[in-house]
Amino acid sequence: MTRDILAERREIDRAVEGQTVCSLFQETVRRFADAEAMKWKEGEAWRGMTWAEYGQRVRELANGLFALGFEKGQFATILGSNRPEYYVADLGILHAGGVPVSLYNTLSPEQIEYIVNHCEAVLSFVENRAFYEKLAAIRDRIPRVRRVVVFEKRDVPKDDWAVSLEEVLELGRRYEREHPDRFEKTWQAVRPEDLATLIYTSGTTGPPKGVMVTHRNVAWTTESLERVYPRRPGMRHISYLPLAHIAERMTGHYLHLKGASLCYFCPAPQEIAAYLLEVRPQFFFAVPRIWEKMYYGLTSAIEGLEEAQKKAVQEAITVRLEVVRREQRGEEVPEDLRRKAEEAEPIVALVRARLGLDQVELASTGAAPIAPEILEWFHAIGIPIAEVYGQSEDTGPTSWNRPGRVKIGTVGPTIPGVEVKLAEDGELLVRGGNVTAGYYKEPELTAETFDAEGWLHSGDVAEIDEEGFLRIVDRKKEILITAGGKNIAPSNIENALKQKPLIGQACVVGDRRPYVTALLVLDPESARQWARERGLPEDLEALARHPDVHREIQRYVDEVNEKLSNVERIKKFAILPTEWTVDSGELTPTLKMKRKVVHERYADVIESLYRG
Repeated sequence: MTRDILAERREIDRAVEGQTVCSLFQETVRRFADAEAMKWKEGEAWRGMTWAEYGQRVRELANGLFALGFEKGQFATILGSNRPEYYVADLGILHAGGVPVSLYNTLSPEQIEYIVNHCEAVLSFVENRAFYEKLAAIRDRIPRVRRVVVFEKRDVPKDDWAVSLEEVLELGRRYEREHPDRFEKTWQAVRPEDLATLIYTSGTTGPPKGVMVTHRNVAWTTESLERVYPRRPGMRHISYLPLAHIAERMTGHYLHLKGASLCYFCPAPQEIAAYLLEVRPQFFFAVPRIWEKMYYGLTSAIEGLEEAQKKAVQEAITVRLEVVRREQRGEEVPEDLRRKAEEAEPIVALVRARLGLDQVELASTGAAPIAPEILEWFHAIGIPIAEVYGQSEDTGPTSWNRPGRVKIGTVGPTIPGVEVKLAEDGELLVRGGNVTAGYYKEPELTAETFDAEGWLHSGDVAEIDEEGFLRIVDRKKEILITAGGKNIAPSNIENALKQKPLIGQACVVGDRRPYVTALLVLDPESARQWARERGLPEDLEALARHPDVHREIQRYVDEVNEKLSNVERIKKFAILPTEWTVDSGELTPTLKMKRKVVHERYADVIESLYRG
């Protein structure tokens, strides 16, 4: 059936007329007052908060901000892990007529200084003493910040610059007794065209840019997504990815307000495996690296089973993989194969349960490319991961695979109301109510990225098939052009390499070079296990130099090369002796590689691959 995208957009436009993040929240508080909104752990015990309590806390905080002299249109930053106070702070700032700006926890004091001064923040919220110290280190360089609000009362330093969140809430309760109408009047005066947040890019290609997301962008995008993946009130999900990134902000925060889902907080992404087993989420979004780690962990665990059990699990998955692949090719699935796949369901159900995803209804991935083979494997065990594509500049999503209609290897058709087309050079252009207002204080850059006809120039090279499904080829600026003039998409090769057990990260090099090379990083868990099984040293630096490891990696590279054209094949590689992490600087907080940083940091290694 042919879609009428313009009709979809008009319908969404009508549905969100006049809406703001504040009105979405207040409507949910009114309708679901006694239902649980959020849950978090204190020690080993779970605590909870209803929507009515949530609404009251936001009210108190907004009034507390008035008491501190916070005014409409001012900015406040938030620095901390995923926890209820974070959401309260975000919404309290919005209801006070201001703009919340989230900061990545991994930012250096200098990076924080840039963002705080760029948005001219007058207040900052921090989780604890450690984050407070980051701001204190640059206090004389962020003169507009009048107060720092600390979530953890015990961590508030004896300093007139600091105040506890509890003190601000108490200020708010007192302020409301003297000004009973200001809260309602202020949030109701917030307009759809006002800023809901600035999403600062991770700054991999220069100073971070502040993407201007309006209240209308949020209302429009959540309305569109509800038509793709409607969430039931009370549906369980986990907030665990950085809230400074549009992916978590949309899936974990804004959609939570829209659909009255039940949000469980996990304070650190490294703890997500344990939280999955406790929460058993019904909706789960993860960046590719997390799905990859689950895949490697499970396949490794299956390899370690007693022989009969291992054979049973592998045969069950193999049968179901064949069904997935036939369905993806649009072929008929023979009845006997379908019956065998159904008989294998109890076995793969145990695999899902081991992950904590046995009750998941909606599983998704985005923010970076993922290997189709990994998606096939999860489909085979009964977790049909739907790949999503988008960016901060269009409030998160451009396209999303639909429930029951996932086309592996694509990022789905556009979400309702969103148009796309390809420029002459293959760049994907996007237009819809999700497209943001541009970059804060960057008119020239805004004009380069958002054209006069409303098209967002995504920076990604894409293909669109006859059914309207998008396939992202690569970042426009990351396409490699060899010395012989051949175009190569590095992410495809990197994903193939990262599927191999010992390889944790890969960076393919070849721009303006005579051939393609690769920088490889060992995966710490699988490399150490591999070393233990062979009686080798488990130190990563020693393993990176060991001839047995080089022979194994060469075998992997040869296997990948077999599936590539001659010009794409990796002629040389280097195994780096250190792990890439967010803290070491090679990865963004959502675990995407910073290609520019890697190229600069390992320039000597790269040059050595081209000598002689």
